[in-house]
Amino acid sequence: MRRPTVLAAAALTAVALLSACGSSDSDTATPGGSSSTGLTGEIAVLAAASLTGSFTDLGKKFEAAHPGTKVTFSFGPSSGLATQITSGSPADVFASASAKNMDTVVAAKAAGTPTTFARNVMEIAVPPANPGKITALADLAEPDVKVALCAAEVPCGVGAHTVFENAKLTVEPVTEEVDVKATLTKVQLGEVDAGIVYVTDVLAAGDKVKGIEIPADVNASTSYPISTLTASKNAALAQAYVDFVLSAEGARALTAAGFEKP
Repeated sequence: MRRPTVLAAAALTAVALLSACGSSDSDTATPGGSSSTGLTGEIAVLAAASLTGSFTDLGKKFEAAHPGTKVTFSFGPSSGLATQITSGSPADVFASASAKNMDTVVAAKAAGTPTTFARNVMEIAVPPANPGKITALADLAEPDVKVALCAAEVPCGVGAHTVFENAKLTVEPVTEEVDVKATLTKVQLGEVDAGIVYVTDVLAAGDKVKGIEIPADVNASTSYPISTLTASKNAALAQAYVDFVLSAEGARALTAAGFEKP
């Protein structure tokens, strides 16, 4: 008469095993090294203009990996973004094109400990037809060549001036733009003969510009640190996005965009 009890116990054991298998499937890791459980809401990411393409792509991938989340980006010059943050502008993550600008935010206790995730180098961009007949860096010093640079306080402006100092060249720009994207636009529109931007910007522009390499012995580079912000209203989601940028998938996206490893 004990047979029904044995059968019932066996059935309960089978159910428990099936439940365990189901639980394992639901906890499958998502890109970036974390599961989608527990992450909801929205974060604002302030990022250097040169990260526009790669971060927009990573944002979409992050949202797909974590349903119910939203990443909003504001791209611009790192110096300006740093000022926004230290002035109290609400945001959750800062990705800078300069360690100096990140240090300003950290010193103001507005960010945590940053991690460098990428590196970039400078390149000359010219219109596809190359009306200024630019073939080398020295051509930018010619008085009849119209050159666009980023503003001196912006990382891409700092990089350009470092290049000229290294090459012992005096270049007088006809315009200094707010960030690297604005500088590239001047080239794309044919308003200048050349601009100094990042390698990644030339790559992203495709056939809208032509790139001319700067010799390695005089070229300049910049590093990209990222950190969560102390005033974040969604610290868990902010950290998850930072982790995603630092993940293998993030590194692949950045490499594809032309960034170098730090």
